[in-house]
Amino acid sequence: MSWDSFIWFALPSILLWVIASLLVYKTNYRLISNILFLMGISTFLLFIILFWNHINRPPFRTMGETRLWYSFFITTIGFITYRIWKYKWLLSYTTLVGSVFIIINLLKPEIHSTNLMPALQSSWFIPHVTSYILSYSMFGASTIAAIILLFKLRKDKEDKELEKLIDNLVYVGFGFLALGMLMGCMWAKAAWGNYWSWDPKETWAFLTITTYLAYIHTRIQRINIRTSLWILIIALILLCITWLGVSYLPSAQESIHVY
Repeated sequence: MSWDSFIWFALPSILLWVIASLLVYKTNYRLISNILFLMGISTFLLFIILFWNHINRPPFRTMGETRLWYSFFITTIGFITYRIWKYKWLLSYTTLVGSVFIIINLLKPEIHSTNLMPALQSSWFIPHVTSYILSYSMFGASTIAAIILLFKLRKDKEDKELEKLIDNLVYVGFGFLALGMLMGCMWAKAAWGNYWSWDPKETWAFLTITTYLAYIHTRIQRINIRTSLWILIIALILLCITWLGVSYLPSAQESIHVY
């Protein structure tokens, strides 16, 4: 299944997610909403599997391929989280974010080469990238929840369940982020001889994980919830710079993370 066929899987997935995220607000249609959303996820996953088989390598190399996985993970995690916590906006959020990344891939597809450079031909490749994309998906959902909670707090409306949801998403996301970073260190040692080189990508990654750790610290120390939520928003900005922005910096052109 070549990349040219992506549109025939992407558009039906988006349509199913949109319909499901609208029906979830109607009590009598929630079962149908769940089924439709799962059908959208399944359709999208089917393309990933077929595309993986077509290119004979894991589709993790290019920015377009990571956007592919992000769309899949954000919708999947959003659906699972919705089923546990029953916040209907989670389906709307995951539909919006997943669809945006899909549309970007439709309008600006990356080069999907069937070849991998020697450094990427490693057993660390799949688990390292997967851990990061999972963490990014959870951090994205937690930040949207944080913004919603900030608006509620402005109206003096507390929501302990939403606080709990945010904490759980961040804790699990942080675990995947730390795991991905540790696997990246092992991969870097095997590929380049150093666990850490402080190139631009790694420097911003350090700032990102430190900021999320600061959020966790403020929650454990029971510091004002508004402070914690603003830290979470700043952390996502740093994460986006690490993931998407660093590659555009002049200093990153010599980075070992720019392929």
